[in-house]
Amino acid sequence: MKLEVYNISGAKTGKSITVDESIFGIEPHEHAMWLAIKATLANRRSGTHSTKGRSEVAGSTRKLFRQKGTGRARQGDIKSPLHPGGGTMHGPKPHKYTMTLPKKVKQLARKSALSQKVKADAFYVVEDFSWNEIKTKKMQDLLNSLGLKGKQSLLLTTAHDENIYRSGRNISSLTVFEADKASMYDIWKNRVLIVEQSAIPVIEQGFKGGKQPTEVEHIALNM
Repeated sequence: MKLEVYNISGAKTGKSITVDESIFGIEPHEHAMWLAIKATLANRRSGTHSTKGRSEVAGSTRKLFRQKGTGRARQGDIKSPLHPGGGTMHGPKPHKYTMTLPKKVKQLARKSALSQKVKADAFYVVEDFSWNEIKTKKMQDLLNSLGLKGKQSLLLTTAHDENIYRSGRNISSLTVFEADKASMYDIWKNRVLIVEQSAIPVIEQGFKGGKQPTEVEHIALNM
């Protein structure tokens, strides 16, 4: 399949680029996307929440009153969860939320996210940037020309370019990533995807044995 190419001023060049239809033209698989999103958000959780049980709170271990003969319900010490300041029953403890997905499911989810953007006309291929200066105004002009002012957008570059990154850093609606580092979640959560022309082969190579992007960010716990 072919996609139109825009120049860095946001105007159509009249040229087109051929992309792999098995990556950019499939029917989006919503369940695979949901699984990938769920795994990403779960693996970003620190899991450090903790509450104190009755053995951990401060307080006397003296029995409050004798077991029998008072007519009251039997009681142990003041640290019982039934008393103010007592321990918490069945409270959360630090644990991992790690989820893993099969490689084919992660790839299907990523292909679905890319295809969804193409299908929704929210996928723009632009000529390679060749900026020798840091200029936020030039980046904002590109977004304005594409009609993306205020729309949450993701720009994928072929490799790290400090001028491009710093030109887009102060635009709140724009995120700049290298093509091989953007996860499925990054592609999905942004309304519009802007891709450098030379980054298309980088994305395609990721599905053909090349470097795979990290789909989840796991925060390790010291347990």
